[in-house]
This record gives sequence, structure tokens and C-alpha cells, in this order.
Amino acid sequence: MSSELRYTANTQLEHLHARYTGTGHADLTKYEWLTHQHRDTLSSIVGHPSLLSYLAVADGEATGRVKFEMTERMLQPCGPPPAKDD
Repeated sequence: MSSELRYTANTQLEHLHARYTGTGHADLTKYEWLTHQHRDTLSSIVGHPSLLSYLAVADGEATGRVKFEMTERMLQPCGPPPAKDD
């Protein structure tokens, strides 16, 4: 019974990781996790017109301009990746 529950839990966890890329895994670095969080936030703002309008009014910019800037920031939201230690 215990092995069946473990198998089910692992299968569910693998399904979540495959479906939602931002859920992370054991080897995920801090930079990668932070990048996922920032991209999720930016894409949510771009995808919800009311949030986009709110930011455009707050910044005094056009909606298209704010959408363009958010989309550009999705490329490297946390700056360049840190150097890898080998």
C-alpha cells in the first residue's frame, strides 16, 4: 500500500512539473526560480488588460508602450545569468 501511494505521489509531482514549468525541481538555482517568477508576473500583467491599463495610467504612458516594455523585460528579467562554476 505504501509503495502505491509513493508511486502516485511521484506521478502527480512529475505531472505538475511537466504542466507548470515554474514549479521547480531539486536542481533549480535561485536565479532560475527568480526568473520564472518575474516572467510569470510580467506575462500576467500583459495578459490582463485591466492590470496593463492600471500600469499605463500610473506611469503616464500609452498601453501599447507599457505592453512592449513588459514584453522586452521578459527576455532577461533578472539581468544576465551568473557565471557557472565548473
